[in-house]
Amino acid sequence: MRCFSILAFWCAVLLLPAAARAQFDETETALMHHIDAYQEEALDLLERTVNVNSGSSNVEGVHQVGEIFKAEFDALGLETRWGVGGGAHCAGHLIARHAGNAGPHLLLIGHLDTVFEPDSPFQEYEKIDDVTVRGPGVTDMKGGIVMIVLALKAFEAAGVLDDLNVTVILIGDEEKTCRPIEKARAELVAAGKEADVALAFENGDDDPGTAVISRRGWIQWTVRVKGTPAHSSLIFRDDIGAGAAYEVARILSAFYEELQHEEYLTFNPGIVLAGTEADYAWDRDAGTASGKLNIVAENAVAVGDLRVLSPEQGIRVQAAMQRIVASSLPRTSAEITFEESYPPMAPTEGNRRLLGLYDQVSRDLDLGPVEAVNPRNAGAADISFVAGHVDMALDGLGLLGSGRHTVEEIADLRTLPTQTKRAALLMYRLMQGE
Repeated sequence: MRCFSILAFWCAVLLLPAAARAQFDETETALMHHIDAYQEEALDLLERTVNVNSGSSNVEGVHQVGEIFKAEFDALGLETRWGVGGGAHCAGHLIARHAGNAGPHLLLIGHLDTVFEPDSPFQEYEKIDDVTVRGPGVTDMKGGIVMIVLALKAFEAAGVLDDLNVTVILIGDEEKTCRPIEKARAELVAAGKEADVALAFENGDDDPGTAVISRRGWIQWTVRVKGTPAHSSLIFRDDIGAGAAYEVARILSAFYEELQHEEYLTFNPGIVLAGTEADYAWDRDAGTASGKLNIVAENAVAVGDLRVLSPEQGIRVQAAMQRIVASSLPRTSAEITFEESYPPMAPTEGNRRLLGLYDQVSRDLDLGPVEAVNPRNAGAADISFVAGHVDMALDGLGLLGSGRHTVEEIADLRTLPTQTKRAALLMYRLMQGE
């Protein structure tokens, strides 16, 4: 929960002296004015989109939300289309393009889907008080997309949209990525290769004093174990051995003992199954196991994720895990496989420079300094697919709140104008070559 961080932020803002920056130029002043003027429209857009279920598996709902945002981009004169994404059972991606006359090519990234499927009890936008709303995806991340629309409307009203060279890509399967992942993210990677700067509107760690210049990569691992089936009274005999259940337990325990202290590394076995039969199906996020209490387990499977800050760390840790898996208990065998899903986003000098520009914007707005978030507090996100292709990348720019991925997901509406102003002024200053 980040309520304390946001409360501290607002207390600090109220105590700040007036205008640290000597003067905003005419366009910057106009951008801020129009962001304030469009707040009611932005809140209406947020409510309309949150009230449409767009769980990752609800392809129709994801498309419906995308069409609402598509209409907003169309009205602004952007060229819009639906990208194919991962395939027939995936929603695809909404892409909007405006070829401006000046400045670097900016890539703005968001996602349309949420973790709340149609069978979730959490389905509706609810006003808690004048500054707080609850709803599925209100911060993660329909609020961030509303910020993108709001910023672009302000650019149009201020007369500088024609100069803005921008591509917006709204991913349809961020919360549950379609396979093969190379196909599911092909258009995002292509957009990254054409852009100079990537800005992503996730809500980061919901702290207005931080932004994301690095994210850990996400790798799925699967351990499969074979044992010798027999009556349970024969377990540990030389010709029977330890069985699959003890072997998978040994492997997981060794992972914990040997690797837990490495900086920025986490590895979590999310599902563990053992029995006469045991298997896991990725497409259902579920597994099955069967057997009897008096039979030595013949099969076991453990499925988890591995999060690393760099490709080098990933290679080293995977080698250690393979070594552990290979040291099998008697009469057992095991193998481990890895599937890289999200690459790491390295903390490059370009990203640090972009953070510096964002920090200056925040200070100029009397919203306080912004520093880099600890990578342990930043999960995998789509910006990682493009971070290696652009000169600079920054994430965590979205609407702030708390409780994402839970039925207590809330947004602090006071951060809608402040976060949008920070992002819009950053975009404008990038246009000016700062």
